[in-house]
Amino acid sequence: MKLANPLYYPLPVLAGAIALVAGVRLVNIPSIVMLPVAAVIATAGAMVRKSQEPETLNLDNPQLEQELQSVLQQARGLSDKANGLRAEASKLLIHSSQIELLSTVQYACDRASELPSKVDQLARRMQGSDSLLGVEDLQRQLTEVEAKLKTSSSVAQPQLSKLSESLKRNIALARQGEDARQAQVASLSTLLLDTAGVLQELQNKLRTANLADSQETLELRSLSDELKSFQENVDLLVSQ
Repeated sequence: MKLANPLYYPLPVLAGAIALVAGVRLVNIPSIVMLPVAAVIATAGAMVRKSQEPETLNLDNPQLEQELQSVLQQARGLSDKANGLRAEASKLLIHSSQIELLSTVQYACDRASELPSKVDQLARRMQGSDSLLGVEDLQRQLTEVEAKLKTSSSVAQPQLSKLSESLKRNIALARQGEDARQAQVASLSTLLLDTAGVLQELQNKLRTANLADSQETLELRSLSDELKSFQENVDLLVSQ
């Protein structure tokens, strides 16, 4: 919990003052003792109040900030779900023949758990009115996506195609002098929703699959690879 200035929070200051008066006048504690106690009460109260305030991202666009906060919540939810799936896989995939599959699932979950920090990284880049996405950055992202399209599996291609079209729209906005940040956040939100779908599918398959069946374990590995592919696309969107 971060330190907070009590002067910005009247109620904790009032609580400290009441404690000071009560201690000195009612309990006869010396004021030299009660002053530090009252200060601690006020500071602790201010810290609690500060922790209850909505997190701010210091963006110049309130609507963009709201949308980015929503995406951050999506990422945190995915991270929690991925951590739960990782623990579940560790309990289900316990035989030596399943070690490779377990490693694949765990790696995909570990990558998903990094999503909140990646969204935070994007939020830091978007701070300030001079942080409009540049055409060069967007073009570089598009080049990377199109390069991946040429070598990707058929499973990954639909999502990469959607990402490519989204980046083309963002480039057009940037060239017109418009703020492309909201379009970038919308693309990220869609990508996280798709990631959540694959993560849920992987969890359902893990719970119901006959793990002795090589075909079903192959499907689990394929879903894990698909999940990693989505996260690589997230990396492309939030990269510098």
